[in-house]
Amino acid sequence: MLEYHEIIECIMAAIGAKIPYTAGHSKRLSDMAEILCGLLDLNRSKTRMIHIVAHLHDIGKIGIDDAILNKEGKLDEQEWEMMKTQPQVGANILDKSHLLAPFSKIVLHHHEHFDGKGYIYGLKEKEIPLGSRIIAICDSSDTMTSKRNYRDIQTFDFCYHEIEKNLGKMYDSQIGQVLLDHWEVFKKYILKSREK
Repeated sequence: MLEYHEIIECIMAAIGAKIPYTAGHSKRLSDMAEILCGLLDLNRSKTRMIHIVAHLHDIGKIGIDDAILNKEGKLDEQEWEMMKTQPQVGANILDKSHLLAPFSKIVLHHHEHFDGKGYIYGLKEKEIPLGSRIIAICDSSDTMTSKRNYRDIQTFDFCYHEIEKNLGKMYDSQIGQVLLDHWEVFKKYILKSREK
């Protein structure tokens, strides 16, 4: 495990230098994923894997042009198509390491939607790796309640209802319902983490 942590720290430092908000986001997402894995009664091995991958889910943004990553306002169609390549870029990077290659599929599919309308491959339901489904909903929860260049911060109530109405669409219904059933736990964690 020490090998993993040393590699991840180096990678996250590189990503954080390029995209300052990413390190805090990835740490919160990783912790939220670990909490959700516990609530789902996943075993220690799966929980540890998902926790590690959550740290690395945005690694593909290293390959995206800074002008797109830092753009104020909405991306145009061409910019959005470029942004959508980041899961594949991330998976390709992880595949270069024998230690991290087992995590690449989870990174590759973390923007798939449960109804098959996500990207890159349009996978649906259980075709999407469990880790990807867990990371997707935690990612949305933190992203919606964070400030981004393209929009203001959203309220926790707004986030809750967005997740609720997208159960079975963007998100796995069972995983999403567990998160919503423990919403106050995740809300308190996010708020506390931003005090640091």
